[in-house]
Amino acid sequence: MKVRLLRHTPDPEKTVAVAARLCYSPVGVDELNEKLGDDEIRKLVRFVVNSGHLSTTEHISFTFGIEGVSRALTHQLVRHRIASYNQQSQRYVKFRENFEYITPPSLRNNPKIKERFDYLIREAHKFYMEMLDNGIEAEDARYILPNASETKIIVTMNGRELLHFFTVRCCNRAQWEIRELATQMLKVVKKICPTVFEKAGPNCLRGPCPEGKFKCDNPPKASDFDA
Repeated sequence: MKVRLLRHTPDPEKTVAVAARLCYSPVGVDELNEKLGDDEIRKLVRFVVNSGHLSTTEHISFTFGIEGVSRALTHQLVRHRIASYNQQSQRYVKFRENFEYITPPSLRNNPKIKERFDYLIREAHKFYMEMLDNGIEAEDARYILPNASETKIIVTMNGRELLHFFTVRCCNRAQWEIRELATQMLKVVKKICPTVFEKAGPNCLRGPCPEGKFKCDNPPKASDFDA
């Protein structure tokens, strides 16, 4: 899995702080932008995030380039509706020599199952190429490709949606692949926006676990998400 931050709002924490200060200030944006120092920015950002006044974090956005993930993962990812996505197309891209797939870690401890898994995926891909060679359009041949098929996707989320994404997808209850993705994304944005995301992650980092009888025995620690 490869996660790269392609673009983000310049000086994101100052943007959040200016938005927060503007709500209660008689002066204009230009004056606020000039007067806010680093300490006040951190204080303001920490206050609005801890207070749950997250509308200010909607003014900052982050664009990620993601590779080496499965279609099973992206089917979950696009359920996060307040985001923008562009994904490598199985309709227009023909996967001949460049076909890759993702193997769940649980299969590594069962060689017989993994061998069968690999065999069935190779057979599916072989039939996919046979369909292409027989004039079947890629948009129809793709129906045989498995959820394990590797894909690439560009994702843009604002700060508020990222905080929600990290809450539900960094949790140990999340599926392993999207949990790994969320963890990598959180580590990346913490370098750029440490105050906004200093308490980001699953609910259990900020209070009692809401999963009830489904809560895990080994909850993550805040340090698990440090860059």
